[in-house]
Amino acid sequence: MDRRDFLRKSAIGTLGLTLSPAFFNSCGTSVSKGTSSDRLQLSFKPYDLKLKHAFNLAKSSRTHTPDVQVQLRFGEWTGYGEASMPPYLGETQESVCRFLGQLDLKQFTDPFRMEEILDYVDSVAPDNRSAKASVDIALHDLVGKIMGQPWYKIWGLSPEKCPDTSFTIGIDTAEVVRQKLREASPYNVLKIKMGLDNDKELVKIIRSETDRPICVDVNQGWDNKEYALEMIQWLSEQNCLFVEQPMPKEKINEQAWLHERAPLPIIADEFLQRMPDVRRAYGLYDGINIKLMKSTGMREAYRMAILARALDMKVMIGCMTETSCAISAAAQLSPLAHWADLDGNLLISNDLFDGVKIVEGKITLLDRPGIGVVPL
Repeated sequence: MDRRDFLRKSAIGTLGLTLSPAFFNSCGTSVSKGTSSDRLQLSFKPYDLKLKHAFNLAKSSRTHTPDVQVQLRFGEWTGYGEASMPPYLGETQESVCRFLGQLDLKQFTDPFRMEEILDYVDSVAPDNRSAKASVDIALHDLVGKIMGQPWYKIWGLSPEKCPDTSFTIGIDTAEVVRQKLREASPYNVLKIKMGLDNDKELVKIIRSETDRPICVDVNQGWDNKEYALEMIQWLSEQNCLFVEQPMPKEKINEQAWLHERAPLPIIADEFLQRMPDVRRAYGLYDGINIKLMKSTGMREAYRMAILARALDMKVMIGCMTETSCAISAAAQLSPLAHWADLDGNLLISNDLFDGVKIVEGKITLLDRPGIGVVPL
């Protein structure tokens, strides 16, 4: 049996469900020219993610996140992908659609040649990391479905090693913070956004309601290294697990100074994008926060996690505000992580997929092929 026969015959028992064709056809963005079923066919459509609460960070606030939904088809199978674009990534729905419109995926007749396909996607234009991630996720979903296996099994990972996910509490008023804490009651770890002049007050409000462990994301909000150290020392007494990106990413000398003295692990986020940044982070940070939208997708995220662990660094799997599509894709990597922050789908009101589950605060991977999502 040749590969093409295998691809056709192994369709039995795999998920080939698709979103409504109208969802993609309404904007006329089917890309890969030609209609042969033995070639990759790409389609995409802009989609706005609506946040349940305003998302307040040290340097910005928003009520929605621009997004692009992607389908990659081959024969009877459909893979789903997604590009989510918070402002700091520098991408827009227009730039993502423009990049995807440049791709000529019809040249590929074998989806198993993932290295060749993704190397091509990466070569078309620089940056465009979330756009590239959308194709990477869809290709992984497609190939997993053809194989009839989820990616955590293909990678040989143990699902029982998945960590808890944190639930994010953004910067807000005391009343809203208490409301968010009630919504976060099923979760064992809270992620606190900090970086303003009321950081201690925010933690004190939370500690008046719960003693659950917290982790802190400063989003580069502390400009002074002495102040950053003082805050981390204080947080070490507040049942805090780690501090994420306390200082501006360009302040390398200050970060090195802080790293030598801080009593809590410091995790790189904005400092770190792709594979070369892992080695740059070594010696400056204790660990890295890997996000598919920064790393160009699952292929590079997996490599980054393996390298970080080889360097004895902590691994965190994070996310943007995303549907369950990208969240479930990232969750396939979570057995490699010490910590996870995969709550982006829980923060929106218009998810498009059923995917990874959180059971008693813990990431619970489903035995579904590909990335494990089904359209709602």
